[in-house]
Amino acid sequence: MKAKKKEAGAFPETLHDAIKYFADEDRALDFMKSIRWPRGIVKCPTCGSKDVSFLATRRMWKCKTAHAKQQFSVKVGTVLEDSPIKLEKWLCAFWLIANAKNGISSYELHRSIGVTQKTAWFMLHRIRLAMQNDSTEKFSGSVEADETFIGGKARNMHADKRAHIKGGGTVGKVAVMGLLERNSPDKHSRVKLRVVRNVRRSQLQKEIKEKVVEGSEVFTDALKSYSGLEKQYVHQVIDHAECYAKGRVHTNGLENFWSLLKRGLKGTYVSVEPFHLFRYLDEQTFRFNERKDNDAGRFIKATRGIIGKGLRYVKLTGKTVGQGLPQTSKSWLTETWLLNHLGFTD
Repeated sequence: MKAKKKEAGAFPETLHDAIKYFADEDRALDFMKSIRWPRGIVKCPTCGSKDVSFLATRRMWKCKTAHAKQQFSVKVGTVLEDSPIKLEKWLCAFWLIANAKNGISSYELHRSIGVTQKTAWFMLHRIRLAMQNDSTEKFSGSVEADETFIGGKARNMHADKRAHIKGGGTVGKVAVMGLLERNSPDKHSRVKLRVVRNVRRSQLQKEIKEKVVEGSEVFTDALKSYSGLEKQYVHQVIDHAECYAKGRVHTNGLENFWSLLKRGLKGTYVSVEPFHLFRYLDEQTFRFNERKDNDAGRFIKATRGIIGKGLRYVKLTGKTVGQGLPQTSKSWLTETWLLNHLGFTD
């Protein structure tokens, strides 16, 4: 059967279509305008006034109320703010990372859209911020809870760095807590991830209590940190020393997700600095939770996350803080992981 002919000007469904579609600056601007102001009414980001005029030659707007920063672009108030990169390149970058199952490296992006590797790296981190899900909705029904450790293998490190690692296989690695809400007739399974200080009871159970509705079924492995959950949840345990599943009692959903996550981190990014890890978790969480959508749908959802967020290069690199340490709310990671460095850079 012959494929249906796509109507001229129709919204893109593939990367090939997206490149051609957004190459038209007017289309790219109209799309971003619909994302930035969904109701179609352009408002001044400084004073909120609707009384603005469009400057066609500069593709910007000007607020008619006298104040600082009267002129503004569609990028103002988003993760794209102050970026000199054209919208067509930004939108192609969004399409690529939203739909690449194992992620896309900064080197690959720089070759694909024609920017420097440093610029591509900064763009990718801003897009990951847009992918971040700030929803406070709690999981319910049947929920799996598990933890994993992210970091380089000691045998791959330089001898000088390997000498500082003492203990088992988890020493020198970052702990990540994961929750997976199993699929139901009206929705597919979803995950929530968080970098945690350790895998002690107080830390893991705090995450569960904050993100899972009381009374839900919670499935975990036999780690002692999960003992006591039966007071608030229907807690069922699978002992991996015996088997990996007993009917519905298992954590195989999260084990599958961990394999996807690590395949991307090790295969695409090779390694990740601990103080940036939470950004990569946001990226993989987004793609997993939106996996049932099509490429265009994931792209639109990713771009909708740009509003009200911002990320400056000095904050991302932390060059203005102390002796070049990362400026991050997760400062405890910085101190711990500079002592137990993974030995890699992204």
